[in-house]
Amino acid sequence: MWNQNFMFTQAGTEPIAKTENELFHDIPQAMDSAALNGERYISVWVQGEEEKGKPVAYTNMYARTAMLDVGRGTGMLQPLQGRSHQIKKLLSEAQKTWIKTWLMKTSAEAWDNSEDSFKMIFEED
Repeated sequence: MWNQNFMFTQAGTEPIAKTENELFHDIPQAMDSAALNGERYISVWVQGEEEKGKPVAYTNMYARTAMLDVGRGTGMLQPLQGRSHQIKKLLSEAQKTWIKTWLMKTSAEAWDNSEDSFKMIFEED
């Protein structure tokens, strides 16, 4: 299975250089966000079928919000959302456009082979 993670700042139009794993793997997770004061992110995971390490169809997309409090050295990852309408609400039009463009450039074949239900996430509201 092929997968790719993109981390956007909440208002960002392009992903940052680090992945969710790089930002959140080695820090303690807070139980709630009430005491956190930090940067808010949106983490997007795209999965697909692959052949020889290259995607041949994009199949699933998941997204979640996250918060990183560098001063306290802690963070919080919300549960992953996998329903199209939830993902569409989390992502801005600019973020959806960036992801769609990246996916099409990475593998036009995979984009063409993707189900309409996957592509529907990228339609404008």
